Amino acid sequence: RILTYYTVNLLKLNFNANPIGVDDVKNEKQKKKISRFYLDSQATTMIDPRVFDKMIPYMTYVYGNSHSRNHFFGWESENAVEEARENIIRLINGKNNKEIIFTSGATESNNLAIIGICTYYNNINKNKNHIITSQIEHKCILQSCRYLQTKGFEVTYLKPNQKGIIELEDIKKNIKPNTILASFIFVNNEIGVIQDIKNIGKMCKENQILFHTDASQAIGKVPIDVQEMNIDLMSISAHKIYGPKGIGALFIKRKKPNIRLNAMMHGGGQERGMRSGTLPTHLIVGLGEAIQLCSREMERDNKKLIFFFNYVKQYLSKNLDYIIFNGCQINRYHGNLNISFLFVEGESLLMSLNDIALSSGSACTSNTLEPSYVLRSIGVSEDIAHTSIRIGFNRFTTFFEVQKLCVDLVNSVKRLRSISPLYEMELEKNNSSSDTLQFVWT
Repeated sequence: RILTYYTVNLLKLNFNANPIGVDDVKNEKQKKKISRFYLDSQATTMIDPRVFDKMIPYMTYVYGNSHSRNHFFGWESENAVEEARENIIRLINGKNNKEIIFTSGATESNNLAIIGICTYYNNINKNKNHIITSQIEHKCILQSCRYLQTKGFEVTYLKPNQKGIIELEDIKKNIKPNTILASFIFVNNEIGVIQDIKNIGKMCKENQILFHTDASQAIGKVPIDVQEMNIDLMSISAHKIYGPKGIGALFIKRKKPNIRLNAMMHGGGQERGMRSGTLPTHLIVGLGEAIQLCSREMERDNKKLIFFFNYVKQYLSKNLDYIIFNGCQINRYHGNLNISFLFVEGESLLMSLNDIALSSGSACTSNTLEPSYVLRSIGVSEDIAHTSIRIGFNRFTTFFEVQKLCVDLVNSVKRLRSISPLYEMELEKNNSSSDTLQFVWT
C-alpha cells in the first residue's frame, strides 16, 4: 500500500518532460504549485523515488540494529549497511569496506577529518601543527581550521586565481616541515569549479602530507578514483546526490602506516571507534542506493546538464548585456552556473523570480546579506558580487523549466535595469562613445 500510494503521488509531482498545463488547473493555489520549480541543487536535491523505495523496508519491517549480532533482525540490517559501504567503495575505487565511516553528513565528516587528524598527530609530535587549505572552502572546513588556530595550530589559506583554481605552485611554496594536512574542496559549491585534485594528491604524497578533499559536491557527479588521485581522506553527503538528509561518510584510506584520528563522538565504539552511535540503517541504505544510481547514470546526467548549461549561457549572452559567468568555464561541474548581472541587485532578482528556487550563494550563508566570500576571493568586486545568483540543475530538471528560467530571467533583469539609474548612466556613457554595448566577461 505504501509503495502504491507513493507511486501514484509521484505522478502528481511532475517528473516528466511534459508538465501539466497551468491553464488546465482552475484552483489558484494549485496553479502556483505547478508553476514553481527547483534550481538550487547545490543546496540539496530531492530524493530519487528509487532511493525512497529502497529505504521503505528499513523504516518499517526490517528494523533491527545493525550492531545486534545475536539474531537475524540485526544480521539483515548489518548486511544492508555493508552493501552500502561496498557501493561507495566500488564507485571511488577504494580497497576495503572498512575505509568507509558513516557520519551524519559532510559537515561532520569534514570536522572529523580536519580536527581528528590534526589533534592526533599533534599529540604525537608537537612540532606538527600546520594545515594548508584555501579561501574558497566550505564554511565547515574554514570554521574547523579557525577552531584549530585557537588551539595553537598554524593555517595557510591559499588564494585562488581569478578562475577559482588553486595554483599548484602556491601549494608547493607553502609546504613546511611541520605541515600535517592539506585540504581542498573537489567541486566548489558556489562556482562549480573543479580543482586539480590528482596533481594536488601527488604533491602531498611526495611530501608525506595527508590529503583530504571535501567531495560532497563531486561524489556521483564527476569520476573519482581515490587511488589514482592519491586521496587519503574524503567527505561525502547523501542529500547532494538525490539521497536522504542526515547521512554522509568519511573515506579513510587503508595504508601503511595506518591513518589515525581522534574520535569526536564517544560511546559504544561503533565505526571502529571513530564515530560512536547506532547506525541509521534506512539512511545508510538510501546513501548506498543513491551512490549505486549515480554510478550507473553519471554519464547520462552529465550530458543533460552540459546541454542545459550551454543553453542558458547562450540564451543569456544573446539577450542580455553586462553579464559575467563566474569561475572557470572549462574545468567545472556543469550542474552549477554562477552569474553576475551588473546593475541588478541579486536579492531583488531572486524575489522577482519567486516561483523559481534559486540562490545567491551557499545555503549555509544565505541568512546573511554579506557578499559571497568565494566570489570575493576570486577577485570579484563587492558591488558585482551582490549582483550574482547561482543556478543548480539536477537529474529531474526538465527542458521546459530551463526554457522558462531563461525567459523569466531575461524579463526580470530588463525590468530591474529599467528602473536602475546606474544602468541608465552606463547606457548614456556607452552611447556617447560607441554605437554598441560592450559585454563584460571573466
